[in-house]
Amino acid sequence: MRLSKQLIPTLREIPAEAEISSHLFMLKAAMIRKLASGIYIYLPIGQRVLRKVEQIIREEMDRAGAQEVLMSSLIPSELWRESGRWDVFGPEMFKLKDRNDREFCLGPTHEEVFTDLIRNEIKSYRQLPITLYQIQTKFRDERRPRFGVMRSREFIMKDAYSFDTDWDKLDVSFAQMYEAYCRIFDRCGLEYTVVEADSGAMGGKDSKEFMVTSNVGEASIVYCENCGYAANEEKAECLPDTVSNEKMFPPEKIKTPDARTIEELVTFLKTVPNRFVKTLIYKFNDKIIAALVRGDRELNEVKLLNVLKAVEQDLEMADSKTVEEATGAKVGFAGPIGLKGDVLVIVDREIPEMKNFIIGANETGYHIKNINYGRDFKADIVADIRNAVEGDKCPKCGKPIKIKRGIEVGHIFKLGTKYSDALGANFIDEDGNERPIIMGCYGIGVNRTIAAVIEQNHDEKGIIWPMSIAPYHVEIVPVNVSDHIQKNLSERLYKEFQDADIEVLIDDRDLRAGVKFNDADLLGIPIRITVGKKAGENIVELKLRSSDKVEEIAVSEVVEKVKNLIINK
Repeated sequence: MRLSKQLIPTLREIPAEAEISSHLFMLKAAMIRKLASGIYIYLPIGQRVLRKVEQIIREEMDRAGAQEVLMSSLIPSELWRESGRWDVFGPEMFKLKDRNDREFCLGPTHEEVFTDLIRNEIKSYRQLPITLYQIQTKFRDERRPRFGVMRSREFIMKDAYSFDTDWDKLDVSFAQMYEAYCRIFDRCGLEYTVVEADSGAMGGKDSKEFMVTSNVGEASIVYCENCGYAANEEKAECLPDTVSNEKMFPPEKIKTPDARTIEELVTFLKTVPNRFVKTLIYKFNDKIIAALVRGDRELNEVKLLNVLKAVEQDLEMADSKTVEEATGAKVGFAGPIGLKGDVLVIVDREIPEMKNFIIGANETGYHIKNINYGRDFKADIVADIRNAVEGDKCPKCGKPIKIKRGIEVGHIFKLGTKYSDALGANFIDEDGNERPIIMGCYGIGVNRTIAAVIEQNHDEKGIIWPMSIAPYHVEIVPVNVSDHIQKNLSERLYKEFQDADIEVLIDDRDLRAGVKFNDADLLGIPIRITVGKKAGENIVELKLRSSDKVEEIAVSEVVEKVKNLIINK
């Protein structure tokens, strides 16, 4: 392809909207253009990369025995009402009505649609197992679209669903998808970690995420170098700190004027954060929740939701009026003793192991010290509801854990019968009994995968594409197209590459060499062939985008050399 004929309007300036490297370079390299917040157009270069990632996914899904289908993006509300998710999925769902006032949504996910297809087509155990997948656009009305295609309102996803007769066979399907995912991300050139994960609104159990390590990742990966344990922040189990053998002292109310936050209390009382227990007041539907964690800890709302068997929209931080009604005090002085009304008290499992801690007194301007769990108050529920922090004990081996940032690119679940029960997707077994189909769910964010590749493969000049998903394998750059020798040799090489089925881009624009080289680095094509002053001697320069080394090479050797580089990369 000729650069002079392609729509590749590269940018020189840094786009103001770009927040992270992948967003910056996808805009500058003319891969995407913003249509609206969280909605993007893919230009020719971006579309080529997108199709290559999709092809890798197709090849590995087919290799694993999955069959491709294509579902509608427009889904009738009846299916979602059957599963019980129409009213609970939340404001991220785009809902609309047709001219007959029938309700639909733009598919944010497709569990219901796949289950509906299977319940109508599969009747016997002889038709199982089966795994179906699609690559399709999804829609979610993100509250805060950000990071370009990393968190957008319209995105491309590969979602697959396995259907089995029992849990043992689901384990087989799950393992096949796990291996397929590893091959997909390996072929895309990604460094990734597989972690235990929370299933969230999708339901099910035995959930694993494929996380690409990145400093800009929105997720935290908790891992242990000693035993290999890895989990995301929502799933990582937190063990209590060492049990305190401290002697218990009598409770004592202390005056703490204008000291509301842990930081202010630490300064005022000249102590340390882990001597406090903070009480966080939440609204949970029509109930009030008091959630307690140690003063130097952060509450994990996903864990709290799991304890409550609730979804995100069921839970919100209480406003100041609600806090005052539940505690009798202004915000900043809440505690578990003397709460007013029917308040559900949930404490982190660390609290019962503490001694003589400080809590809010439920009286403005006062706290109480020397509080002990069991003696002074008890909770309705004791559970792990905090975030892990670096240095915590590994739940598997007890050694200190570490934490790094990551980007979720894939997620696999064992759904079980959550959707088959709800929608009546059953089969007749060998004994003539009707039983629910056992399901698995497997998703890959295609756009996110591309962004993750760029996050791991770039420098200050631009993208450094892995060969497998590069928009083109080689770029020919004639230094001076007005020089007939350089121009003719470039055209000759261009044809030879095309004849050899090598994906080639030629920069035949009449521009300064520096501009061409800058664009070549920005686009990130893996191999650059520069045709310059030695063209008359049939010598060109070969440079890999991933290296600073420049090699002079005879024109007669170029095609074979490039072929070998493509094969071996």
